[in-house]
Amino acid sequence: MKLVVIGGTGRIGSQVVQKLTAAGHEAIPAAPSTGVDLITGKGLDKALAGADVVVNVANSPTFDEASVDFFRTSMNNLLAAGERAGVGHQVVLSIVGVDQVPELNYYRAKTLQEDLLRRGPTPYSIVRATQFFEFMDATLSWTSDDDTVRLPATPIQPMAAADVVDAVVEVATGAPLQGIRNVAGPDVFPLDELGRLTLAAEHDSRTVVTDDKAGMFAAVTGDVLTAGPDAYLAPTHYRDWLQTAH
Repeated sequence: MKLVVIGGTGRIGSQVVQKLTAAGHEAIPAAPSTGVDLITGKGLDKALAGADVVVNVANSPTFDEASVDFFRTSMNNLLAAGERAGVGHQVVLSIVGVDQVPELNYYRAKTLQEDLLRRGPTPYSIVRATQFFEFMDATLSWTSDDDTVRLPATPIQPMAAADVVDAVVEVATGAPLQGIRNVAGPDVFPLDELGRLTLAAEHDSRTVVTDDKAGMFAAVTGDVLTAGPDAYLAPTHYRDWLQTAH
């Protein structure tokens, strides 16, 4: 099977390419560095020639309002190029609960991307994953100073990037879902507690202060970022991952 991985040189995409190749598939990374521009469409037709599946893990360069235009343009270009190439399956990586947080520009942008994919001409699958373990340090940095980190008690169910990769590969090599597969980590944490666990593992002396107005996740209400009962739960626990990561 020939699969083209859009964003195939990034954190998730490069691992998807490696996993697919190891399984005996022809996996082609497509990114600006390989001559593919999702916004202008340059290089897309050449990249998608002969492809059975397109796996789209490309990310917007920003998380603000500009992300809406990025996902609108890139998804439309990809769907059109896929139709011209006769692609039989379009796969997109998205976020658990993404359509429940319209206050966040980036989540609205990803919801639009999903909607365009659903209405597009090609059989599709959406893999919705929870927040990645690997992004925890960045999350802490948004609302921190020398002494404290301010975090809301928003419930999240994070997962390892490697487990996200496995989920994407499994869906991409199967029949189109014509729907969504939710994947999540095995444990739910309040974000502030997750911050304390992380700082302790990193021997960071800063104190976590619970502040339900701090940072991007302050816009989230309830437990919409946690997986429902139909979700596939990945095997890697955050505490175990912390021990190997630090």
